Amino acid sequence: MKPKIKRRRQPDQHALAQSQLPELLQRVYANRGVTDPADLEMSMQRLLPPDSLLGVTAAAELIYNTIKHQQAIMIVGDYDADGATSTALAMRGLRALGAQNVGYIVPDRFKFGYGLTPEIVDLAQKSRPKLIITVDNGISSHSGAQRARQLGIDLLITDHHLPGQTLPAACVIVNPNQPGDRFASKSLAGVGVMFYVLIALRRYLRARNWFENLPEPNFAELLDLVALGTVADVVPLDKNNRILVEQGLRRIRAGRACPGIKKLLEVAGCDAARAVSSDLAFYAGPRINAAGRLQDMSAGIECLLAGNAQAAEQMALRLQALNAERKDIENQMRAEALTALRSGHDGEPGARQQNQPGICVYQADWHQGVIGILAARIKEKYYRPTIVFANDSGHQLKGSARSIAGVHIRDVLDNVAANHPHLITKFGGHAMAAGLSLPRSHYEAFVAAFNDVLKAWLSPAMLRAEILSDGELDEADINLAMARRLRNSGPWGQGFPTPVFDGEFNVLDYRTVGEHHLKLSLQTRPGGPVFSAIAFNYANFDWHQRAALVHVAYELDVNHYRGIESAQLLIRYLQVRARR
Repeated sequence: MKPKIKRRRQPDQHALAQSQLPELLQRVYANRGVTDPADLEMSMQRLLPPDSLLGVTAAAELIYNTIKHQQAIMIVGDYDADGATSTALAMRGLRALGAQNVGYIVPDRFKFGYGLTPEIVDLAQKSRPKLIITVDNGISSHSGAQRARQLGIDLLITDHHLPGQTLPAACVIVNPNQPGDRFASKSLAGVGVMFYVLIALRRYLRARNWFENLPEPNFAELLDLVALGTVADVVPLDKNNRILVEQGLRRIRAGRACPGIKKLLEVAGCDAARAVSSDLAFYAGPRINAAGRLQDMSAGIECLLAGNAQAAEQMALRLQALNAERKDIENQMRAEALTALRSGHDGEPGARQQNQPGICVYQADWHQGVIGILAARIKEKYYRPTIVFANDSGHQLKGSARSIAGVHIRDVLDNVAANHPHLITKFGGHAMAAGLSLPRSHYEAFVAAFNDVLKAWLSPAMLRAEILSDGELDEADINLAMARRLRNSGPWGQGFPTPVFDGEFNVLDYRTVGEHHLKLSLQTRPGGPVFSAIAFNYANFDWHQRAALVHVAYELDVNHYRGIESAQLLIRYLQVRARR
């Protein structure tokens, strides 16, 4: 089913009228719920203070009592970009505060799976830590927490994932989503939670005159890591997260990023001096993630910990190669998945799945590290909640789920587990993404139960994607100055989306570029200005006539080519219209 372009309901812009912003930006910000010009101030002073984050002072005390005696600390991370940046942040931050005996472990997803398992605790025990700190995981690690207690290891869990009905038996838990927490931003990424722990720890140490013989670190210098992890984890960019990301981006653009992030952007062909949030999402994030998907995340973490440009470049080139390999694997899996789904006309799934609200697809030899990306691609194509499965160890399957607007995928899995306790071995995640494991013999029964829940929760209208538009642009606003202004008025991302506009255009000319993309020349009226546009993955679009009238949804973007900038319409959706 084709997407529907829907214009946002125009809110009252009166509150922003005195802000001296262009009227277009007033409209865009108002469409995103900004009602106070102060909400657009991105200074560090506008960050939420750590005081209301439950457990953060107790966490500071626990870490203090460990580093005071220079006892060993082990960081247990996760194998995605949020986990990698969280681990690097914890390592660099604790070392800056004087911790001399701190190391890290990231579970190999192919051997240990996700989180603080008893096996990971046993592995950590070989280093004789006094304290284990989890970053971006741990809130569902009951057995791992119990194992740490048995071994006499203190445990601090820092996480942002949704907890279950009970919490692990840790010494301290810091998670804005745990019961009783009053922190106003529930959307912190794992790296954001660890940043707040470091801020609270520095304040705790300051009160104890810790910095009489040690330089007090400026943790704002670590916000490049926080920005990367926050954007890569696709958490909603509420005001607090926008400040964290914007402050990190300012440091990246000023050339003050860590060597690893500089080189990741460089090998991807991205100019760090012009970096915005989408560059972190499309360039740096996937290269970090490639390490965890195909091998282990230590390569990504070591890149972020590299102390000089030469070491960082070596690691960044390795991650670049892994990302290229990941793309090849993904393309093959995607072709196999689409064949298995037997696509019908108009892009709908084939007969086997046509009457089902959700899509489940499984192939035994698919790469575990890539099933999440494949689930996202299939979800984008068919706009249905999607789970992709591959073989795990033994007789287990591992699944990665991606959802659509209005369907909380973790709650769906929770419902299945509650009504069919035997089907799922374990699960966890967010509203839009989740992971699960189940016995191979339970696959068909799970698919049926999954779709039964979706049938009860979904309406047919929810299975049609909507492209939300900020309305039509005047010809006078389609220019390089406005494109630059929009690009730099974010940060844009999940929950605070990049401005999208829509309108009708005459196609004066088009050609295929890069095999899969269309370069177009558009005009709103005869004799009017001609606008350059690019439509990615539209090379096989069915044109009814050469000079077509089209309705497009687009971003007003800045095209940077060979040092020259120009305004360009970045087409998100294109539909031929009949001439009136």
